[in-house]
Amino acid sequence: MPSILAGPLHTTASLNHARQPTSPWERLVARVVVDVMLKPEILDPQGQAVLGALGRLGFEGVGSVRQGKRFEIEVDGPADEALKARAEEMAEMLLANLVIEDYSVRVEA
Repeated sequence: MPSILAGPLHTTASLNHARQPTSPWERLVARVVVDVMLKPEILDPQGQAVLGALGRLGFEGVGSVRQGKRFEIEVDGPADEALKARAEEMAEMLLANLVIEDYSVRVEA
């Protein structure tokens, strides 16, 4: 099994043209955002509870609610394709249950 933490993240490709550190004390840090949601065909009881509560509180016109999870991960190194691949691996191995959940990954500088 490949290690999620193996190897440096430094490559020449860049998704967001991340700024390089200008001093030895400055770290290059990228942010990964992973959004995880139940698949559309999976019942969402928490979303149903929120939908009911919104109606009881007087918020009219809300047709449906689905609840999910958001992970914001800061990683040393540039925001590049290698980081996105590692973030996809994190999502598949730990952050999302692929049987019932979908995920999306976004890398920010």
